[in-house]
Amino acid sequence: MDIRQVEYFAEVARQLSFTRAAAVLHISQPSLSKTIKKLETELGAPLFYRGAKQLELTDAGQAFLVNAKTVLDAFENLTSELNDVIDLKKGEIKIGIPPIIGAAFFSKLISNFKEAYPSINMILNEVGSNKIKHGVSEGELDIGLICNLPIQKENFNTIKLLKDPLMLIVHKDSPLAQREEIDFPRIEKEPFIMYRNDFSLHDRIIEACESHGYYPNVVCESSQKDFMIEMVEAKLGIALLPSKICVKINNDKIKAIPFTRSVVNLELGMIWKKDKYVPHAVREFIAMSESFSI
Repeated sequence: MDIRQVEYFAEVARQLSFTRAAAVLHISQPSLSKTIKKLETELGAPLFYRGAKQLELTDAGQAFLVNAKTVLDAFENLTSELNDVIDLKKGEIKIGIPPIIGAAFFSKLISNFKEAYPSINMILNEVGSNKIKHGVSEGELDIGLICNLPIQKENFNTIKLLKDPLMLIVHKDSPLAQREEIDFPRIEKEPFIMYRNDFSLHDRIIEACESHGYYPNVVCESSQKDFMIEMVEAKLGIALLPSKICVKINNDKIKAIPFTRSVVNLELGMIWKKDKYVPHAVREFIAMSESFSI
């Protein structure tokens, strides 16, 4: 048995199809079938039940898959560590970022990191927090920036990066624009341009409104901060955005107003997978993030 056979088996188990697995592995289906058959012969047990309609794992296949994943993870860790030894400052970092954050919160961090490590490629993926958690868990992302650190932390290492209070943005013609600060109950009658309901800040704003005795009149939901700002500019309502975004809004039709008391905050954290080899480049980025004031 060799690592190639284990990799081939794991891909067939993932796809539950020799045809699809062969396409992913870039080999012919007969060659793949022959490799799996040889593996089954070596093990003395069938790994797949080859039904008329669906390929299924046998009991032996299920047991082998559990250990195959461990073997493949160990092999990946081994090759990753060796690559780091060969060239400590080359590689790439795949980072997941929620759309509502964008680069506003850590553009300086990325700039400093690229200056220190110009040969490291940084790949930024703008997706929601749930997909970020899944991506980090499955190894598709090295690091995830999320707006609400997971309650169950057994699968992730985590650090908190910042706690940024939300500010109110209104059109300059709104009566609220005359205020230099505002209390949360003052916005009860206003139409809200809100985060989409799969964002943690959506729930936090709803909870803050309810704690003040009302439910917000939500007229629009979005995952894009630029769209939310445009809706406020069009006089369709108010919006609550993190202060670090508000202070960078360059629009003379929009006014950002702080709340008298911080009621809702964007809590930005970083996650990466536990019990997984962390490449040198990723370790350096995490270390810089911990010491960097975003």
